[in-house]
Amino acid sequence: MVFSLSNILEARKVITGVADRTPLVPSPYMQEKFGQEFLLKLENMQPIGAFKLRGAMNAIMNLPDDVAGVTCCSTGNHGRGVAYAARQRGMRAVICMSALVPKPKVEGIKALGAEVRIIGESQDDALVESQRLVAEEGLVEVSPFDDPYVIAGQGTIGLEILEARPDIETILVPLSGGGLAAGIAVAAKSINPDIRMIGISMDRGPAMHESIRAGKPVEVEEFPSLADSLGGGIGLDNKLSFSLCRKYLDDTILVSEEEIYRAMQTLYYEDRIIAEGACVVGIAAALSGKLPKLEGPVAAIITGRNMDMEMFTRIVTGQSIELGDYVIDGMPYGS
Repeated sequence: MVFSLSNILEARKVITGVADRTPLVPSPYMQEKFGQEFLLKLENMQPIGAFKLRGAMNAIMNLPDDVAGVTCCSTGNHGRGVAYAARQRGMRAVICMSALVPKPKVEGIKALGAEVRIIGESQDDALVESQRLVAEEGLVEVSPFDDPYVIAGQGTIGLEILEARPDIETILVPLSGGGLAAGIAVAAKSINPDIRMIGISMDRGPAMHESIRAGKPVEVEEFPSLADSLGGGIGLDNKLSFSLCRKYLDDTILVSEEEIYRAMQTLYYEDRIIAEGACVVGIAAALSGKLPKLEGPVAAIITGRNMDMEMFTRIVTGQSIELGDYVIDGMPYGS
């Protein structure tokens, strides 16, 4: 299909009043460190604590009234967005997730009235169950990233950034299945073709990064990660998000678990912001020196806050973290 700015402008009409405009605020610490204005787009301030509400709301509000319900596979935040939007419409919602999804995200979805199915050890396993529900129970699947309505909803973030600050030169966006990155990139580059779009992921199982390098969607092994929201594949039959990311992203960058750990600490102590590991990868890339030279104002998307607060407390107090067989040694902030 042809996907353009017009899809995103239509999405904004649909989601206004529910997934409202979020703040774009300066980070004095990051600005001083890099000598460029550094802005944070606070999608962690959405009603569900994450940007995913935008795409889920747009997709579900565009469904006909006679559908049996909706389903999706999710690493957590998309499922929460689908559950919230389905409740708004009085629809049944069944969210399929793997055993890697943290318990607080599972409980948050249940609290919104959705049914939860924990299936297997990967996002691909959860997808199989979601597809079974479509085939056998007539539910409509809402993809977390490869759906034009979802991508359009996420793209409204790009509109808001450029409307607030037309002079932004670089946008740092967390990169997973590519719905967020694709939507923002189409919006931003439609307004300013010269803007730089950089997608950032963890270095353990970065599906879109590896797919772009390979020139086609590829499978990756999933691992426990501080950036759990970025886990999962992009689908070997990906129809839209891969091609858009390949076309519109100027670069993709990977960060380590230790770099994510440090970025979570930095955002907390310097900007007083609680954010998931997946949401600070732009900060991590900047702090680790992996970004190209930054010129002109930069905006980083802080995508959500729905994490295990016990884990978050361990990180900000500098304690060691176990991610399956992988151990991050304790690092007190400032050490």
